[in-house]
Amino acid sequence: MKSRLEALLDQVRERGRYVRRQEAARAVESVLDVLGAHLVGDDRSDLARLLPHQCGPLLTGGPPSSEPLTPRGFVAAVAARDHGDFGEARRAVTAVLGIVAEVADDALLRRILTQLPPGHAGLFGRTEPV
Repeated sequence: MKSRLEALLDQVRERGRYVRRQEAARAVESVLDVLGAHLVGDDRSDLARLLPHQCGPLLTGGPPSSEPLTPRGFVAAVAARDHGDFGEARRAVTAVLGIVAEVADDALLRRILTQLPPGHAGLFGRTEPV
């Protein structure tokens, strides 16, 4: 039986079309680290509770960012953190945030999107804020 983390990594691997689970793990780590830096308050911990416990420190462990990021800036931050290539980072962001949108209820997703500058809904696979 798969652990919650293995199931999450397999979802990211499938969605992001990664060959190995290790690539999916790197995507999860990078994206959640950047996302966590741009969320404050209970929203970070509420989201962390919905994900495997190993993901919690990625969302809540780092200091908050001092500047908001545009959606393009968000992808660039993930690229700078781990992926280097903007296209690879975009693939990681859409794979991971798409799953985040599935595990979060509409109220939490709305609160998360409210904390981010306009335009981030597309990174979560949404056309409009929920």
